[in-house]
Amino acid sequence: MLSVLIWLPIFGAAAIAFLPKVSAQQGRAGALAVSGFSLLWTIWLFTQFDLANLSFQFQEFVPWIPQLGLNYDLGIDGLALLMLGLNSLITWIALWSSRTDIERPRLFYALMLVVSGGMAGAFVAQNLLLFFLLYEIELVPLYLLVAIWGGERRSYAATKFLLYTALSGALMLAAFLATVLLTQSTDFAYSNALGQTLPLVTQVILLGMLLVAFGIKIPLVPFHTWLPDTYVAASTPVAIMLGGVLAKLGTYGLFRFGLGMFPQAWSILAPYLAVWGAVSVLYGAVTAIAQKDIKRMVAYSSIGHMGYILLGASALNDLALTGAVAQMVSHGLILAILFHLVGVVEAKVGTRELDVLNGLMNPIRGLPLISALLVLGGMASAGIPGLVGFVTEFLVFQGTYATYPVQTLLAVTGTGLTAVYFVILLNRTCFGKLDNDIAYFPKVSLSERVPAVVLAALIVFLGIQPNWLVRWGEPTATALVAAAPVVKPSLQDVPAIAVIPPLP
Repeated sequence: MLSVLIWLPIFGAAAIAFLPKVSAQQGRAGALAVSGFSLLWTIWLFTQFDLANLSFQFQEFVPWIPQLGLNYDLGIDGLALLMLGLNSLITWIALWSSRTDIERPRLFYALMLVVSGGMAGAFVAQNLLLFFLLYEIELVPLYLLVAIWGGERRSYAATKFLLYTALSGALMLAAFLATVLLTQSTDFAYSNALGQTLPLVTQVILLGMLLVAFGIKIPLVPFHTWLPDTYVAASTPVAIMLGGVLAKLGTYGLFRFGLGMFPQAWSILAPYLAVWGAVSVLYGAVTAIAQKDIKRMVAYSSIGHMGYILLGASALNDLALTGAVAQMVSHGLILAILFHLVGVVEAKVGTRELDVLNGLMNPIRGLPLISALLVLGGMASAGIPGLVGFVTEFLVFQGTYATYPVQTLLAVTGTGLTAVYFVILLNRTCFGKLDNDIAYFPKVSLSERVPAVVLAALIVFLGIQPNWLVRWGEPTATALVAAAPVVKPSLQDVPAIAVIPPLP
């Protein structure tokens, strides 16, 4: 069942790229058909998933290279299922958002499908080496997607992304190899890694490596510098994939392999992780306020909102961790609609500069529907009640306040700053008087409206009915919290890293 979500996009990519006499229109239609079927298949998985079963479901196992401990081992829980749903939806949205006149269309659609298949595989992998391979498989396709179809400074941004992602993968592989070698195991099965009994010092070191590796992918401060350059240089569909799904590989890795494999070490570092999350929230918000390019502003906002996820994970209670898992989906939906709308504005107006844009809400000569949806996206990002952003952030704050009140209040301040920069964005782009020297903007086509309307409907629906989102990740959050030690160890129990000062 799960293999369909990996191999269907990959075989579809091969067919689009290599079959002769496939036109650009046929390539686009084929890619949309493949992604649409994957989305329907994922929805069917949701209907078959048993929330009462806490073990991994839909498991598949095929021996591959047993001498290396590498096997084709798949399975999902509620966390992985949510990520599969997000990946399938965002892939369909991104492909629909692509221009019909894109250059080298067959290669573009093939690379997008390969990225989708690789990310789906990473979310379902139950073998550490298999996860690493699928985690890395998207590196070259995304490099090409940015370098070939990107905007200004695309070569620089693509190279920077490649180097950072390669470093992330190297650190993660080193941590996985060390875990297996130190436990004297011959198998990289995730289930074996869960039962390891390494010394606490070793666990903290290995967790630290994973934190840096996945912190680069998310990204969190100070490993974020590749993000604004890459997001801004990428075309709209690629930016949607990067922000909507790729960053979630980092947070998924933190939950699955950081907290899941090293719960004791996570308890030790949790206070520092809470500070790290709060700093990322504030940095992303303050930096976004200073931007003049609306796409770069949205990119920096992503850094701040990913900080909420780390903050929620640091609290180690059911409520906060459930909110953090839901925030992954919320962030993906909101960032996807914002990048799509910014792309439409740039295509119709010809600029992304705040100092030039104004009056787009004009019902006759402006972009009224796009402006209205941009307002909704900004409100969701700012955590306005009734939208999905409010629900997920509130769960995180409610769950973390008792444990980390100062860090939580700092993150709440970041939410207020989010409202500030989106008010700036919306006030300058949507409202005011449209320049009379500017001609009528081109009409927004139905194909440009569909992705935004679908995402907006989900943002509103999940904000009104949050249980449709929260209930899938709650069992996984409960299981992760249950694996954490009841009496939390402290850094005093780890003399080898006593150079790290304990938090008061």
